[in-house]
Amino acid sequence: MNKIELSALPKTWIFDLDGTLVKHNGHLEGSDVFLSGALDFLKNIDKKDTIVIITARPSEYSEETIEGFEKSGIKVDHWMFDMPGGERLLFNDEKPRGLQTAFSYCIKRDSGLSDFQVIISEDK
Repeated sequence: MNKIELSALPKTWIFDLDGTLVKHNGHLEGSDVFLSGALDFLKNIDKKDTIVIITARPSEYSEETIEGFEKSGIKVDHWMFDMPGGERLLFNDEKPRGLQTAFSYCIKRDSGLSDFQVIISEDK
């Protein structure tokens, strides 16, 4: 189990779409299928947080993609379609009191998020 201990501060969650949240290229076979644990993981994100989904998926699929998430009850604040398929890099500053403000998790394609547990700590 991958335990992620985070502060109680509002967060920005950035996810890749295909192979991370839904079956890779599943939209080409009909409709998206959420991977193991992904739907529960997303539903457990605090409403005050922001969710950003990045995908190399062409924007011609944006309407049906967004509609599928809305039907599943997932609030996504920002969608980014047509992104390059290579590495995605995140840079952020450390808070003066030492709080780390950037994390990255690279998971095996289509393995889902059931191995991740988020713990919110008031001590951070």
